[in-house]
Amino acid sequence: MDHKQKKEKIMERFHYSTDTIIDKPFNWKQMWRLFSYLKPYSKNLLPAAFVAVFISALVRLVAPILIGKYTLDHAIANKDINLLTILVVTIAGLYILSYIANKFRIKWMNMLGQNVIYDIRKHLFTHVQTLSHRFFDQRSAGSILVRIMNDINSLQELFTSGVINLLMDFILLIGVVALLFTLSPQLTLAILIIVPLMFFISTSLRKKIRRSWQTVRLKQSKLNSHLNESIQGIRVTQSFTQEKENIEFFDGVNSENFRAWQNATKRNAMFTPMVEMTNAIGTAILIAYGASLIADESITIGIFVSFAFYLGMFWEPISRLGQVYNQLLMGMASSERIFEFLDEKPIVAESHSPISLTNMDGKITFESVEFAYDSSRKALHDVSLTIDAGQTVALVGHTGSGKTTIANLISRFYDATAGKVKIDDIHIKDLSIQELRSQISVVLQDTFIFSGTIIDNIRFGRPEASDEDVIEAAKAVGADDFIKNLSNGYFTEVEERGNILSVGERQLISFARALLADPRIIILDEATASIDTETEVKIQHALRTLLKGRTAIMIAHRLSTIREADNIIVLDHGHIMEQGSHQQLMEKKGIYYGLVKAQFNMLEVG
Repeated sequence: MDHKQKKEKIMERFHYSTDTIIDKPFNWKQMWRLFSYLKPYSKNLLPAAFVAVFISALVRLVAPILIGKYTLDHAIANKDINLLTILVVTIAGLYILSYIANKFRIKWMNMLGQNVIYDIRKHLFTHVQTLSHRFFDQRSAGSILVRIMNDINSLQELFTSGVINLLMDFILLIGVVALLFTLSPQLTLAILIIVPLMFFISTSLRKKIRRSWQTVRLKQSKLNSHLNESIQGIRVTQSFTQEKENIEFFDGVNSENFRAWQNATKRNAMFTPMVEMTNAIGTAILIAYGASLIADESITIGIFVSFAFYLGMFWEPISRLGQVYNQLLMGMASSERIFEFLDEKPIVAESHSPISLTNMDGKITFESVEFAYDSSRKALHDVSLTIDAGQTVALVGHTGSGKTTIANLISRFYDATAGKVKIDDIHIKDLSIQELRSQISVVLQDTFIFSGTIIDNIRFGRPEASDEDVIEAAKAVGADDFIKNLSNGYFTEVEERGNILSVGERQLISFARALLADPRIIILDEATASIDTETEVKIQHALRTLLKGRTAIMIAHRLSTIREADNIIVLDHGHIMEQGSHQQLMEKKGIYYGLVKAQFNMLEVG
């Protein structure tokens, strides 16, 4: 296998991308939706910037006619020193006014642009927080990150300069055309005859440019996704000595991104030379035809000079309008991806009139519940069970039996596809999602530790808790001993994902976090799987305090941790096969008995 084939094989093995090119026609309706983010600033920054733009444009329109027609044809031709002095002072004053107006225009537009980018990013991030787990199941973290960061960043130039430049260039273009026709209609018509050709060519480029920027966004998303996975999975990569393959895949993704940028910038760059060529043709017509008009005394030298000024000003806004149009195309490509996320609706949606259940008892009922992650994979089949308030129930079974699915339905991370899940005899869909989840704490096997201090991580589920409350919770689960031995105790800074802590220490912090939140329902999803025997003794003691008076659902492969559960439910491929206490199930000598014996034999062999 040669190097090229090997590289293609690696790319195929690592290939993943949930993003696709969104091929929609350019439409102003979507752009107005994007520009709606300017509305909060329509009474301050936006009108101030518009005034500055209007002053600057007005000065630029007035100055050439003062220089050409009045200065050359009147003041200099008639040797009128007084008029010349007045005109020089007036022109100088106008340019000073234009300088001041431009200075404030740039300042106000930068402020406006940064505020709008802040608002869009906040809106998108806030919306993403409300989306259901299924949304995140179908997309990589890198893909989401690209939309919140890169796609929104690409709008920055559009809002900091593009919108105002658009207004300024329209004012200049309309004003220049009106003045050109006023100065010499026949010379204006001769020059403008090439404009339709320019618009025909630019229109043909439009779709290609927009699609090329969409491809850039797609390749950036793929690149970011790989970077995110590579950094998070670096230990696995190094453990299996896959650095070379990983680098080769990155090189492939990076090359695709590079080629996409090259293609987009090449098509983008085609517009400016086209405008410059049109400008050159227009200048040639001006010189040739203008000279003949001067010879015929149809126009004066002053009008010719003013005309030359205005002609330069005519092509300048057209060139900038092309740049703004390219910004609009880039903005269109990014806004399509941003609005695709903003238009996503949570599959798990809040009821129109949610029931408040602040005093939850914690009774859980499943009535003929079915659930499927997709059409080809059903996770639960006609599951009916009742967990009384304050009861501790253990869910056991092989991987894929439906244990975690039951926990996810209780927390309403997903909704049952059939049947009903009830809390305190109320259909879970009728309850307030926020209040429901505030009464449930979930402790996972893979504990997520946020960047920050130990005390802030424990306080995460109850931000208003005092330092004393946090310390008491840590003591209750046995985490206080190792925390006190850290460099700064509870105020020790931990890195992302808590890499300075052992697996067991991170698990103890998650227990303290759950205890501090003081929920009515606790879900322990393989929560003790990564804890050593000595720590497990501490945890078992802490659990008695943690679970007392609360409804608890324990998911465990280590069956020694669930012996004291009030009820043990044995699942297999989404069906409830057995249930009862540890003693009852052992006497029955069914599936549970077999699992316990198999685990006991493994421990003996070990």
